[in-house]
Amino acid sequence: MHSFSIFLDFITGKIGRAVSWLNVLLVILICFDVGMRYFFSHTRVWIIDLEWHLFALIFLLGAAFTFQKDRHVRVDLFYHRVSEKTKAWINLVGIVCLLIPWCLVIIWAANKYAYNAWIIKETSPDPGGMPARYIIKYAIVVGFLLLLLQALSTAINCMLVILNRRHNVFN
Repeated sequence: MHSFSIFLDFITGKIGRAVSWLNVLLVILICFDVGMRYFFSHTRVWIIDLEWHLFALIFLLGAAFTFQKDRHVRVDLFYHRVSEKTKAWINLVGIVCLLIPWCLVIIWAANKYAYNAWIIKETSPDPGGMPARYIIKYAIVVGFLLLLLQALSTAINCMLVILNRRHNVFN
């Protein structure tokens, strides 16, 4: 199980580091768009569409990497004060009872949503907007699938901490 967890962490890490470069592309694109608006009072609809598509990809495909590195939002009232084993139990219960079921629900619903967009070959409703909107909708499915896989990896790591075979869940 530990080797499976290492494999999942490797995949998440590779994808997360690759997706992080989309931030650079997004900043360049926004600067270009702002420059075009400021200096020439002109913009293109496809540039605006591409900006929010890139932001969505960063968020969706980067969520698993954020979770892997324990950089996600946490309401920490007592978590930082408890032992590693208790943290592992808290994480395991949260993953099994909340994260995995919700990932499955969203994957199922988003797949139907994206499939319907693909069937009708949905495009941007704005003239000059991005074609193939179903691609970004399938990114929802992929993003939550990656988050589900990382949840499985983290659950394995939690069990290893609980069984005293590892010292820290997020290592």
